[in-house]
Amino acid sequence: MFKNLLLSLMFLTVSQLVNAKTVALPDFTDLVKQTGAAVVNITARHNAKEIDENNQMPRQRNPLEDLFGMPRGFHNPQGRDSVAGGSGFIISQDGYILTNRHVVHDADEIVVKLVDRREFDAELIGEDEASDIALLKVKSKNLPVLSIGDANKVEIGQWVMAIGSPMSFEHSVTKGIVSAKGRAIGQQQYVPFIQTDVPINPGNSGGPLINMDGEVVGVNSMIVSKSGGYMGLSFSIPIDVAMSVVEQLKTSGVVKRGLLGVNIQPVSQKMANYLGLETPSGALVTNVNKDSAAEKAGIQEQDVIIEFNGEKVATSNSLPPLVGSVQPGTKVKVKVVRDGDFKIIKAVLGGLDNAEVLETSSGNETKKLDMGFEVSNLSSDEKKALNVESGVLVKKINKRSIQRAGLQVNDVIIKMGKTPIKSVKGFNKELKKLDKGMPLVLLVQNSGAKRFIVIERD
Repeated sequence: MFKNLLLSLMFLTVSQLVNAKTVALPDFTDLVKQTGAAVVNITARHNAKEIDENNQMPRQRNPLEDLFGMPRGFHNPQGRDSVAGGSGFIISQDGYILTNRHVVHDADEIVVKLVDRREFDAELIGEDEASDIALLKVKSKNLPVLSIGDANKVEIGQWVMAIGSPMSFEHSVTKGIVSAKGRAIGQQQYVPFIQTDVPINPGNSGGPLINMDGEVVGVNSMIVSKSGGYMGLSFSIPIDVAMSVVEQLKTSGVVKRGLLGVNIQPVSQKMANYLGLETPSGALVTNVNKDSAAEKAGIQEQDVIIEFNGEKVATSNSLPPLVGSVQPGTKVKVKVVRDGDFKIIKAVLGGLDNAEVLETSSGNETKKLDMGFEVSNLSSDEKKALNVESGVLVKKINKRSIQRAGLQVNDVIIKMGKTPIKSVKGFNKELKKLDKGMPLVLLVQNSGAKRFIVIERD
């Protein structure tokens, strides 16, 4: 009897734990009711150019078009209109709507549909390619709106919800958690994306990412997928970035961003050891553009930027969004580590329309180094082709350890440490100055991009 009683108590305890966990899970029903009316479906029509009907080829219909609402006319050899769809959300009662630029770009006609089935022709107020944000306007009053939250308060692991039109299924609701913050994706270096595992598919673009308080914290923008569908990697534009773009589009129709004028790379552990940093953090300056704000302020190659205008620069990906969020002409403070010391540098930012961007050598001397690679002087033709004024060309690599360090054939070695390299002779001279066992720190250029490489010496 005691055994049966013990088993009953254990079963009751397990049941209570299971029920407790079930109760702890969030309920999204009230949240959907609170926010859903302000989310819209967007249809963008691209009118085909007139063509000679006698030369049209018959079109094979794709059955998926009707089943999944896939955009028609994407491959459009016969000149039919094409229709694409996406999502958006209302940010003001008088009809301003936020969405993604790629949803409405180059559209001849934009139609917005509300959850109550009302439809409006929308005007494109402005668009910004760098952030993939577009602002629309419809003629109406007293529209439902979403509250704007604070993306800076978003925590990894918190619950979030998305509403949109995946695969043209209007007003679909999905949920998940925040997976990461500050992600850099592709060429959009001015957007520190919020990564989530919220199921997002084509058609969700432009819809809101909503926290449990019913506030928008992001604009759902893209997925990373090998199949073209949701695979647990969804990315949203932080709402503060989007709203900054919106305000500029409203007032001037264009978006201006500050420009410091440096090229940067992550700080590796080897580079941190060389520079005497406690941790491999910050943004390592690989190039200072001519006549830029950085050059005028005195920022140098091999500086490590650790703060910008009071904001911590944890990684190289952190810096561009911080700089881009500040208007050109603004005075800023940049904290750097240089030769083991901290320096505060004051700079006046330029703008993105500023122009961005080395000594001479002679002869064709080639030097095979005991370290495992060969370098040669640059000919006049090579300098022109590689767009450099000086340096030595990496001709051959003989050790895999050198390749693993990141050096590549056809890299141009511009500097060793902080010393400019003009020729093979100068390269050898600087090499001999290094103490035995000291790493070889090289600034190299390839295809116009510069980067630092640290090579350990045996």
